[in-house]
Amino acid sequence: MRSIQLLAPGVLEERTMPQPRDPGHGEVTVRIRAVGVCGSDLHWYQDGRIGEIPAAYPQVLGHEPAGEIVATGPGVHDFTTGDRVALEPSLTCGHCEFCLRGQHNHCVRTIFMSGPQAPGMFLEYTTLPASNCTRVPKEFDYAAATLIEPVAVMMHVLELCQIRPGDTVAVTGAGPIGMLCAAIARAAGASRVFIADRLAYRLKLALKMGADVAIDTSAQKPVEAVLDSTQGRGADVVLEAAGSPETVNAAIRLAAPGGTVMLIGILSELNPKIDVHAAMAKELKLQTLKRSNHRGQEALKMLARIPRALITHSLPLEGTPRAFDMLTHYSDGVGKAVIEF
Repeated sequence: MRSIQLLAPGVLEERTMPQPRDPGHGEVTVRIRAVGVCGSDLHWYQDGRIGEIPAAYPQVLGHEPAGEIVATGPGVHDFTTGDRVALEPSLTCGHCEFCLRGQHNHCVRTIFMSGPQAPGMFLEYTTLPASNCTRVPKEFDYAAATLIEPVAVMMHVLELCQIRPGDTVAVTGAGPIGMLCAAIARAAGASRVFIADRLAYRLKLALKMGADVAIDTSAQKPVEAVLDSTQGRGADVVLEAAGSPETVNAAIRLAAPGGTVMLIGILSELNPKIDVHAAMAKELKLQTLKRSNHRGQEALKMLARIPRALITHSLPLEGTPRAFDMLTHYSDGVGKAVIEF
């Protein structure tokens, strides 16, 4: 079958690989129809690693997939051939201490499809547990269904970080995850949503996604902008989606005393300098995040309530290298790029 493989930093090529195995007990085989390109895919592509975990070349990326079930294994009763599904890329055991607590993202036997352990979904077919599938209604096309995985991450954000009606929320970074942060903050009842970025075209998209105030960081400092607009108080919740030490420290400075800073963006730096003293002076809650914790069903409900303006480009499988190049250089007004088969 066809696949796109990462061969070295910045090098993606189409390669043929074997068809996946037939589905075993409780498993399904899915024909992939669309995959969103995620910011973590870009870390593998640009840095050759995520944190201290190096890439294992050749590596198949892509963990925001949607497709069609083409085969079912014994014991699968909730799905049938032809069902349209979105896929959770984290394979978990279901019976370790953390799975039994409902903390599937901490499973001690986790295999993440798209990392060094297992191929991702920039390929034609994959076999995985049926429990990793979320049925997609017909009113969602496959491109829209690729948002279920990143929106599932947002649902886990809401599990870890309460946004109350009337809260002021600030988002640092207007990439696809930042835009989704603005959308879920609005859906959660935030009274005002700020978003900061240096790219004017992405700020325009963020306003369509639910932000109220767009801060162009090439012309204005986000800390000053938020503090001026809140009479020096700051934001109740800051969703940090840019992933740099500068934006993390800005998030700490613009948060209100007693507020929460949610760290979502992945930092390229291995040992970033974070201003913990400033956070302690305001008794902030610094909350980290790991993946989505299998929240596909909740994501599907949320996706029906939020805009999808962030999807700007759809390319065929052979266009995957071009999509990564556009996202790397922020060219052609790209927001969210989706690969459609």
